[in-house]
Amino acid sequence: MNNPSRPIALINARLIDPVAGTETRGGVLVENGEIRGVGAAITRASVSADAQIVDCGGDIVCPGLVDMRVFVGEPGAEYRETIATASRAAASGGVTTIVATPDTNPPMDDPAVVDFLLRRARDTARVRVLPSAAMTKGLKGEELAEIGLLQEAGAVAFTDGAHSIQNSKVMRRVLTYARDFDALVMHYAEDRNLASSGVMNEGEFASRLGLGGVPPEAESIIIDRDLRLAALTRGRYHAALVSNVQSLESIQRAKQNGLRVTCGVSINHLTLNENDIGDYRTFLKLSPPLRQEDERQKLVEALASGLIDVIVSDHNPQDVETKRLPFAEAEDGAIGLETMLSAGLRLVRAGTITLPRLLASLSSRPAEILGLPQGRLAPGAPADLIRFDPDEPYVVDRQKLHSRSKNTPFDEARMEGVVKLTMVAGRIVHE
Repeated sequence: MNNPSRPIALINARLIDPVAGTETRGGVLVENGEIRGVGAAITRASVSADAQIVDCGGDIVCPGLVDMRVFVGEPGAEYRETIATASRAAASGGVTTIVATPDTNPPMDDPAVVDFLLRRARDTARVRVLPSAAMTKGLKGEELAEIGLLQEAGAVAFTDGAHSIQNSKVMRRVLTYARDFDALVMHYAEDRNLASSGVMNEGEFASRLGLGGVPPEAESIIIDRDLRLAALTRGRYHAALVSNVQSLESIQRAKQNGLRVTCGVSINHLTLNENDIGDYRTFLKLSPPLRQEDERQKLVEALASGLIDVIVSDHNPQDVETKRLPFAEAEDGAIGLETMLSAGLRLVRAGTITLPRLLASLSSRPAEILGLPQGRLAPGAPADLIRFDPDEPYVVDRQKLHSRSKNTPFDEARMEGVVKLTMVAGRIVHE
């Protein structure tokens, strides 16, 4: 750890500004937890003699990543993950802000639980950990949580995590109530009845494996409903995870109609497809399920065009006992904090998205949606920065990952993009 009150200069770097979409050469001067200067003028000779110098040797320096969907395990599931282990994983992967989902035990439907998470994060986390609170009490989709009080306690958004609200009247009330506090509603869209017997994407591949399928309509029907309710209430709506073309078409119409609507996609759905499940690989059992290759390509196109706003890790640690089961019985979910950036760089190397656009969807855009000052490479912005070499290769070894659980879909995959330094508020938390 460095002394955050001592100036630090990251020099000789490729600077990528995701807000402007530009790439330049130069340095970043950090002082008292803030960015003080950016650009070609920041050199070894131009900074004060007491500044700590980090020569980046041509590596990329950009704002730290902001992950809007992370299960941190506390309280109640510390055997799967803790705030300490999740934040170590985040720092290792270049993620400087994580938004914790509320599906804890007890759930984050009470200001006291929000306060607990913030205090635990202050004491044990290396990165910023922000709570998203429950929309409904007990995540049951029936009775509204106290959105105003939860926001006052520190919640930055509202979601029922992996639970989808089935009752349209309740969803309308959530959007109406949240609108009065200008609060962001992040909903996981799934028609439980349509999806109930399915464990992977519906289609020929599921039939060949003898597994029940989840049709895309299980997601798109709920998104259609939510967007109509967003139009009715004028609330702020974020589709937490989109995975198919039907959902994208609905979101495109909503944006064209001027609704306050955004959406996210998991890194898994951008870089993997249903064929990767192969011989019943349970680490790739996800919710929503991985789709066909043509759907994956449409998601990447939507990200490149800006229709999809943000990428999330959808970090969902599961212990070995819940994954070492027959595919249909295994729990959904994969970890992703440490591999999200490297997996995203695969899209850049494939030529399907530019590096500034990728980094915008991982940093500046989620920060903007959440109303956070992070995600900017500009004087006065918080010094949440990362340095990484996009070309340095490594092989994912799940035993070396910092997460308490090891259910990575990229186990033994050859990746490129090593994070060499992560800084939060001017303090180096990973090097």
